[in-house]
Amino acid sequence: MTAKELKAAIRNERLALRDAMTPQARLEAGQAMTDHAGERILFAPGAVISGFWPIRSEADIRPLMAQLRARGARLCLPVVLDRETIVFRAWEPDAPVVKTGFGTTGPGPEAAVLEPDILLVPLSAFDRAGNRIGYGAGHYDRAIDRLKAKGRTPKLIGIAFDCQEVASVPAEPHDVPLDAILTESGLRTVQQVS
Repeated sequence: MTAKELKAAIRNERLALRDAMTPQARLEAGQAMTDHAGERILFAPGAVISGFWPIRSEADIRPLMAQLRARGARLCLPVVLDRETIVFRAWEPDAPVVKTGFGTTGPGPEAAVLEPDILLVPLSAFDRAGNRIGYGAGHYDRAIDRLKAKGRTPKLIGIAFDCQEVASVPAEPHDVPLDAILTESGLRTVQQVS
């Protein structure tokens, strides 16, 4: 089995487990994430943090984003432009959002494009080493590469439920590891191995 095939199998398995959670369990887990991380995610005043509007059975981190904003963060949301590209548009909690493609919701084209200092990254599966499996399109990997090409190194915090953890993710050279992982059990910093 190739790494791509193995990732697809893990993705399907872990998303099925996430989908099987009751809406109430997802709601409670999302609140636990806010309780665990709201004060532990460190940033300078005015830092740009990219969250996301939940789709399918993802954790709803909008309460966490509100808490980060109350602590001085500027918020943005990812917007899918096409099969290859996402950008991060400024978002205020009372601002309207629109359908932005591929099932996502975000600010419209009138919103400013920002470069995040911290990305809260949705994912399908993760391991303790900070390796992650996304949804298969590579949007975040390419966006992170574009930020790095501009000399920026955003902190990457994976957002998932405990049931999405696996023993090992088959990491490939293009995969960008996470700096931390937030689940309903807490915020874990990942020790990167050089």
